[in-house]
Amino acid sequence: FDGKTIVSSYEALSFNRVPENLLVIGAGAIGLELGSVWARLGSSVTVVETMPSILPGWDKQLCRALQRELTKQGIKFLLETRITGVSNNKGKAVLTVVDKNGKEIALSGEKVLVAVGRKPYMEGLNIGSTEIQYLEDGKRLKVNELFQTETPGVYAIGDLIHGPMLAHKAEEEGIAAVECMAGKAGHVNYSLIPGIVYTWPEAAVVGFTEEELNNKGVPFNKGYFPFSGNGRAIAMDEQAGFVKILSEKESDR
Repeated sequence: FDGKTIVSSYEALSFNRVPENLLVIGAGAIGLELGSVWARLGSSVTVVETMPSILPGWDKQLCRALQRELTKQGIKFLLETRITGVSNNKGKAVLTVVDKNGKEIALSGEKVLVAVGRKPYMEGLNIGSTEIQYLEDGKRLKVNELFQTETPGVYAIGDLIHGPMLAHKAEEEGIAAVECMAGKAGHVNYSLIPGIVYTWPEAAVVGFTEEELNNKGVPFNKGYFPFSGNGRAIAMDEQAGFVKILSEKESDR
């Protein structure tokens, strides 16, 4: 990162003007959200992703529908494409990639946004002077089921510990940790933490996907309703979305 041409999500929030073209590395939530923002402001946006789909791990039907809508907004997607190099050439970024057919392509952009994940911010915590231990990856803190670290009285939640780096996860863990401090039975059901992408249109999921249920061998019912059959969506000319509900086959829960 140089913070000017090759940037993180922090710098991408404070460009002093709309870049003529923006290359986004990563089709996760951050890459899609910021990519769609700058696309709507007039930038030509290209998203590069190594996986076969945007939002890896999400419901595939939802991913296809969201990609279709973002493509209509002018965003270009290069999926199953790996990055082999990036350089800064006279204020322009050059991204070298290899597509799924093995063809090497050079992409040029005014800005490159690297949106391949986040890392926990621990600067100034002076963890080395405590008994707090790290997980095996050396990046996050080890806690027990009560969110306690190895140092008595010190708890950790959110991005600092194992699991997805989501605001909703941190919020639930914060409540549970305080309940544990008070001697209560704090608990987080991680399967019920929602995932949300604040693009336009927005997308949200909670619970297991069809793919996960099929892999687990769990029989399920599926309910599907497109926004194209909703009067308000028709009146607002926002008919692209849908609601899908999956339930356990016998109990319908």
